[in-house]
Amino acid sequence: MPGAARRQLSENLRQVRERIRAACERVGRSPDEVTLLAVTKSVGVDVIRHLIDLHQTEIAESRVQVLVKRAAMIRELCTRQRTPPHPGPATEPRWHMVGHLQRNKIKAVLPWVEIIHSVDSLRLAEDLEVHAAKASRRIPVLLQINVSDEKSKFGVAVGAALHLAEQIVTLPHVSLVGLMTMAPLTDNSQWIRNCFARLRELLEEIRHERFGTPEMRHLSMGMSRDYEIAVEEGATFVRIGSALFEGIEQFAETSP
Repeated sequence: MPGAARRQLSENLRQVRERIRAACERVGRSPDEVTLLAVTKSVGVDVIRHLIDLHQTEIAESRVQVLVKRAAMIRELCTRQRTPPHPGPATEPRWHMVGHLQRNKIKAVLPWVEIIHSVDSLRLAEDLEVHAAKASRRIPVLLQINVSDEKSKFGVAVGAALHLAEQIVTLPHVSLVGLMTMAPLTDNSQWIRNCFARLRELLEEIRHERFGTPEMRHLSMGMSRDYEIAVEEGATFVRIGSALFEGIEQFAETSP
C-alpha cells in the first residue's frame, strides 16, 4: 500500500475518531463508550492490514463469504508476522458480522466472528444456539430492529421486539447483548435522530422488563452519513465504511 494511501487512511481514521469524540462531548459521554467498526467490504486486505497497524482492530463485514476469506487471510498474515525474524506480536482483529445472515451460513461464519449484529428471527437465533453449543461457545448477538419500518430493510418490527428478545434470552449459548438498526437514507436529520432515539428507548424498555441481562447494553447504529447523530443518541457501536476509505478508492477490490 503506497505511502500516500497510508497517510490518507490515517488521516481519515483520525477525523472519524475526532468526530466521535466531539459528538460524545456534546452530550456528556466518554469516547470510551463508543466502539468504531471499520466496515471494509470495499477495500483490499492491504488496507485492512494497515488499519490494524493503526490500532483499528474492530473490523466488520456484511457478507459471510467475504468475512471468512479475509479473516483467514489476515490470520495467516498475522501468524507469519509472529514468526521469527519478524519482531513483536501481530494483533489479530475482532470480526463483526453486520449484514443479513442466512441460516445456512452460520456454520461457516461462527468460527471467525466475535459478535453478530443482525439476528432478526427466532429461527436464526435457535440455529445459532445449535451451532454455538456444538462449538462449546456462547455467541454474543444483537437483535436487528427495523425502526424506520422500511420494506427494503431487514429487521424485526418494533412491536415484535420485546417478545422476540424475551425468547432469545432463554437460549443458553446465545448472549443477547443489544440492538441494531439502520437509519433511513435521507437528508432529514430529525427523522434519523428519531430512529436512533427509538432504538435507545426500546433497549431501555427491554431492560425495564427485567429479562434484559446486564450484558444487554449495546446499540449498534450509525454509518458514515449519520454516525455523529447516532453517538449523540447513545450508540456503542458505529459502523463506518466510506468515511474511512475516502480518497483511497484505487485500492478497492471486487469483493470475493
